[in-house]
Amino acid sequence: MSKKTEIKNMVQLRDSLLETYNQLKDGEIGTKEAKESSNLAGKIVSTVKSQMEYYTMTKADGKITFMEC
Repeated sequence: MSKKTEIKNMVQLRDSLLETYNQLKDGEIGTKEAKESSNLAGKIVSTVKSQMEYYTMTKADGKITFMEC
């Protein structure tokens, strides 16, 4: 990514992935960098999914700030 920004929620993660896609399409980055970015984003989403499943199973009243916009 060209900008050094902290991603704090799903909307920002999606925007970052779209930016990476556009950079790949425009030839600004290579496929390796785009693939690594996509892989990392998948891992971030997976951790949020695990947290949501935990809250569902335990019926805990947890707040997942990453899911908020």
